[in-house]
Amino acid sequence: MELTGEERAIYEWQIWVDGLSESGQEKLKGATALITRVGGLGGPLAQSLAAAGIGKLILAHAGNTRLSDLNRQILQTHGQLGKSRIESCRRRLLELNPRLEIEAVPENVTEDNSARLVAGADVVFDCAPLFEERLLLNRECVRQHKPLIDAAIFDLEGQLTTIIPGQTPCLACLYPEIPPGWKREFPVIGAVSATVANLAALEGIKLLAGFGELLTSKLLVYDARSMTFRKIAIHRRVDCAVCSTLAPSPERATPAEKDD
Repeated sequence: MELTGEERAIYEWQIWVDGLSESGQEKLKGATALITRVGGLGGPLAQSLAAAGIGKLILAHAGNTRLSDLNRQILQTHGQLGKSRIESCRRRLLELNPRLEIEAVPENVTEDNSARLVAGADVVFDCAPLFEERLLLNRECVRQHKPLIDAAIFDLEGQLTTIIPGQTPCLACLYPEIPPGWKREFPVIGAVSATVANLAALEGIKLLAGFGELLTSKLLVYDARSMTFRKIAIHRRVDCAVCSTLAPSPERATPAEKDD
């Protein structure tokens, strides 16, 4: 998808990034990303993808804006209290990027809608707080061979990994069972959510534009208390109920290989 003159002007400084170039920007313009739960994680993530020039976002999030959302959900406002979260997300993102196509779905991920939501995307960003949703989305991404970027935060810690079905461990390899006692509500500071969200956005930009090194088969752990990052190697489980029978897929080509 060719860039317009206006788009070249808007993304000029971004296009200068080594490895991205105008061809990478065109790939972003032609891409669709699904973000599930557009809250403390998904909101900043969606904003960064919109600012970067992605062509389409599918946003899935149920419910209305509450006071407790406003410390971290940057696409919500006081004027939106008691009104649809997803409509506020749509309005705020289009104010930033009116060229963006948005499919706003006022639902959370369920057994009934997961296949349809994943089918429409080139990459999926999992920002749901509940393991039931995260593992359901992981299962559907593996089934449809769609890349999944899984982001999570708790207190002052964040985690991030990129899942390529057939190449990398899936989320069920990491979490064969839902951790006991996990609840939807937990301690969080908005700056921690936004930090992990923007790291996830960068992973998606690199994946879609075809440059850089991804967090495949690695778990990035961020500790804001000590301002430290660690990368932990992770492996596919031979007995994983979701991905163990999936045939290996070709390794992701490097930018140079894609240009040949």
